[in-house]
Amino acid sequence: MTLPLSLSVRTERWPIAGSFSISRGAKTEAQVVVVELSDGRHRGYGECVPYARYDETLQGVTEALRKIGDRLALGLDRKALQQAMPPGAARNALDCAFWDLEAKRAGKPAYELAGLAQPKPLTTAYTISLGTPESMAAAARDAATRKLLKIKLGAPGDRDRIFAVRKAAPSSELIVDANEGWTIETLIPNFTACADAGVTLVEQPLPANADAPLGSITRSVPICADESVHDRASLAKLAGRYDAVNIKLDKAGGLTEALAMAVEAERLGFRIMVGSMVATSLAMAPAMLVAQRARVVDLDGPLLLAKDRPDGLRYDGSLVYPPTPALWG
Repeated sequence: MTLPLSLSVRTERWPIAGSFSISRGAKTEAQVVVVELSDGRHRGYGECVPYARYDETLQGVTEALRKIGDRLALGLDRKALQQAMPPGAARNALDCAFWDLEAKRAGKPAYELAGLAQPKPLTTAYTISLGTPESMAAAARDAATRKLLKIKLGAPGDRDRIFAVRKAAPSSELIVDANEGWTIETLIPNFTACADAGVTLVEQPLPANADAPLGSITRSVPICADESVHDRASLAKLAGRYDAVNIKLDKAGGLTEALAMAVEAERLGFRIMVGSMVATSLAMAPAMLVAQRARVVDLDGPLLLAKDRPDGLRYDGSLVYPPTPALWG
């Protein structure tokens, strides 16, 4: 007999080590929503980050989850969830909790339930927050032994920041995230600086609602969509503008959609990046399954926190290891 499911939702705040700055502002803590899905014997967990860029709030996400929780007694399952809630942070937390619960019920790892190979450790980017060229160079110097650095840009003076970071970390692969902060006027000069510094990927240089010019420029560095891409429905219009797409579970609405999205993105010829918001290892763990097929992995959220959850992901230099069952899946 299938036991009825119950849902509990809570919010948590996790201090960031220092601060985290991008073109849209800075924050000193990660605000997350955690879902616990129980059948009375097993518990599944999921975590999401409400993102103000998409008009999401802690209160709004929490209310949406509690409302959908009323449908669990009527038989709502993970498959039905995909139509019952729109893509976004709320669905992500519940979808990942379903995966965790299904794995515990079956006594099998989530990757096996998804028909995937056993996940392997991956090289993750480490983020250098937006700041002055001098402060970013200092941060890059401290992280110069890492294989991959992600440089937050999107403000006047980005060319100086690019060169300062490259000088401070001459051996690291660099990717750049402008967070929609460049303009038509700064696009080509900044791309030229990136090419000169050996940057291998630029994320979301222009605002998502004004990225059409990317389809007509001669690109010296591949371009990756972030704010312009959400779920599978958003992929087709990106052809010609972007070379890669950043799949984030909070945007896609969970692991279920993210896995399908990765397959469709590859079919359309996009390279894959897998990223996340700043959050704990509970949010990173499901993304590790999608990240197995990614060219670029950016799952450094727990490294940016003052502390992580017990049984969190293992980080060893630039490598991040798959989750243990004590954490998720």
